[in-house]
Amino acid sequence: MTTAARRPTRVVLAALAVVCALIAMPLSATAATGPSESPTPSTTPTPEPEDPTRAAEYWLEQYGITDAWDETRGKGATIAVIDSGVAADIEELEGAVANGTDVSGVGTPDGRTPLGSDVHTRSHGTWVASLAAARGLGADEGMIGVAPRANLLSVSLGFGAVSEVPFSEQVADAMKWSVDNGADIINLSFTTNQTAWDENWDEAFLYAFEHDVVVIVAAGNRASGTTMVGAPATIPGVLVVGGVHPSGSASHDASTQGVTIGVSAPSEQLLGIGPTGAVEEWRGTSGAAPIVAGVAALVRSAHPGLDANNVINRIVQTADPAPSQQGDRDPIFGFGIIDADEAVTGDVGLVAENPMGDLKEWIRLNRGSDDPSQVDTGASPTPEPIELPALPPPDPPAEASNPLAPSPDSLREVTLPLVAVSAAGILILLGVVAVSRRIRSARESRDSGS
Repeated sequence: MTTAARRPTRVVLAALAVVCALIAMPLSATAATGPSESPTPSTTPTPEPEDPTRAAEYWLEQYGITDAWDETRGKGATIAVIDSGVAADIEELEGAVANGTDVSGVGTPDGRTPLGSDVHTRSHGTWVASLAAARGLGADEGMIGVAPRANLLSVSLGFGAVSEVPFSEQVADAMKWSVDNGADIINLSFTTNQTAWDENWDEAFLYAFEHDVVVIVAAGNRASGTTMVGAPATIPGVLVVGGVHPSGSASHDASTQGVTIGVSAPSEQLLGIGPTGAVEEWRGTSGAAPIVAGVAALVRSAHPGLDANNVINRIVQTADPAPSQQGDRDPIFGFGIIDADEAVTGDVGLVAENPMGDLKEWIRLNRGSDDPSQVDTGASPTPEPIELPALPPPDPPAEASNPLAPSPDSLREVTLPLVAVSAAGILILLGVVAVSRRIRSARESRDSGS
């Protein structure tokens, strides 16, 4: 090839090199106004890494809570946490606990000393409180509750053999104290595993209802031995909370079932702050209940003129049907899965009665009196309290795990069926091979004989 012939080729190659160089240059350099100017550095800020604790609180966005925060964060509402006690000196709960008491006889007067025979029980009340109203550590850091500007009351109970005071008496005293000290919502994240309750609960719960208090109760968990809801989740008028997986399916171990369930809320992969200040993972309707209590606080804050009956009605009427829900209300999901934003902002009509039932009417029909203090027991005017069995321990925190590692659900629903199908296929293949060998062997014997 001559020099003249090679020149166009060189020109083409040079042009291609210039184009490639321009493509490879950063955008800021190609936008420069002249060759003597320095490249303009990019002004796009590097996004801050998301706080892992806040990122793990999937329920905040998935159930409309962050949207509801555009209207309110619960200011002016007070949630009583009747549990094992809300620990003091928790940074995320600084300023949240307005008052407290102990009804067990073994705690401190302020109700801030966690009680229990094991670490899980002692942590339980603080986990519950942090889900309801933790303040976080900043705008986007640390654990934050559903109603981060609501106030808390810490009422410490003695579960099991921790206290000599009968459990039914402790709960009755705790209910009355909470009402008298300004509770708008009472959270009860425990069960007795029996449908009946002591008659002194009639008066205590009726006292709460007559003073316009919303009472939120956990349905209980199969993993803790609760196959059906038990008291206080069987008391008419309380809002009973079942549990669901993040996918919307029923939580098998971390929930139970019963006709009194009103709504469902997340009960799996939850977080809670323990007495040491550490954020721990746990599960159960013990955690679903304070999420709903937080939603009730948002509703009460946004609609201060609503009575307790209409607060409950807003929550149940705006619930979203679960994927496998049967009818308007079923014994696993209740009326559906909570939608906090709709509960706060939705257009919901007023009701005159509590959609969860009428305790006073139940007392009239089942105790034979309109006045629970005038019940004829057939023995004495002051019956002895019923000795309730020891409560099951609260759900322990789940151990930290790799999200890519197989979970019990994936093992049960995916791995085991896959192994079974593979094993069956291998057996069939071995059978086919064995038959083929026998046929071939028979042919070879016939041929050699002929």
